[in-house]
Amino acid sequence: MTLLARECGAINLAQGFPDFDGPLEVQAAALEALRSGDNQYAVSHGQLDLRTAVAEHALRFYGQQVDGNSEVTVTSGATEAIFAALQALVDPGDEVIVFEPFYDSYVPSVVMAGGVARSVALRPPAWNFDPQELAQAFNTRTRAILINTPHNPTGKVFSQAELGCIAALCVEWNVLALVDEVYEHLTYDGVAHVRLAQLAGMRERTLTISSAGKTFSYTGWKIGWVIAPPALTAAVRSAHQFITFSTATPLQHAAAAGLRLPDSYFSTLAHEYLEKRNFLAGVLQRAGLGVLDCAGTYFLMADIAARGFADDVEFCRFLTRNVGVAAVPPSAFFSDANKALGKRYARFSFCKKMATLQLAAERLEQPWKP
Repeated sequence: MTLLARECGAINLAQGFPDFDGPLEVQAAALEALRSGDNQYAVSHGQLDLRTAVAEHALRFYGQQVDGNSEVTVTSGATEAIFAALQALVDPGDEVIVFEPFYDSYVPSVVMAGGVARSVALRPPAWNFDPQELAQAFNTRTRAILINTPHNPTGKVFSQAELGCIAALCVEWNVLALVDEVYEHLTYDGVAHVRLAQLAGMRERTLTISSAGKTFSYTGWKIGWVIAPPALTAAVRSAHQFITFSTATPLQHAAAAGLRLPDSYFSTLAHEYLEKRNFLAGVLQRAGLGVLDCAGTYFLMADIAARGFADDVEFCRFLTRNVGVAAVPPSAFFSDANKALGKRYARFSFCKKMATLQLAAERLEQPWKP
């Protein structure tokens, strides 16, 4: 959709990257590292400065005790973190449970490890899963479950009760949990992000994955990390060493500076995104689209049925070409068996300047017909 948006001169609310830079303090830290000559290979599993900052951040925001030396691995973004973890821990024939809709790298990463992806659907409009369906997905071949919370593309934040259900099954079946938490600081309306690793029985079996891209609005830097107990960390590092070996040294120092920003930075970020979410939700509603609840991330899911569309791909192409605003068809995030669950929706990103959202509003609020 991004390519089509460029061809049509459309406002790109499809791909999830900001059209603005993040905090200047983080830029300054990168420049300082560059100019001080800190430009050679980093320690393969991450510069100590960043690993320490990740541990400090876990303690500050979650009360989670983490050893930066033995329990943190720095990767080239969260995507590589997930890939490295799966390559390290999944053997041919192992099953990995994934909730769908899912980020597009999840299933290929499982398949490249020789594993088998077993999906459990999150069903609209609240994007809840059926606990019985989830329980039936676990078996003696299940090696891991992959969870994304806050969740792209739906905006769902898994509740403590839902995570408790997942934790109980992981303990029962001795299953690992990989948790993609890149939107951890983007939750709204008093909804709290809960770390699965802190639930009973989960510390020793959970790999917590996050990154600097979403929190600091430098998605192109690709700085991610994995928090895991020492044995799992050693496994991740063994795979990471032969995937990218190391991650950009000066940008690691910048990410460390970001993680040490005051609490006010993180609360202001969430507040600013809340304002943008509410603005775009109002625009979409006035354009005749139903807007589903969004408790986290920077995505809104809109119901397109009231505008006479039954297919998300058709709608998104029409919107890009004829209205000049690009969105993503959510069926792309589903397996073939469950694509119908996403067909009546479109995903809009609000990680944009307010001026960009206002320009999109002018186009969306004009009369348009399929």
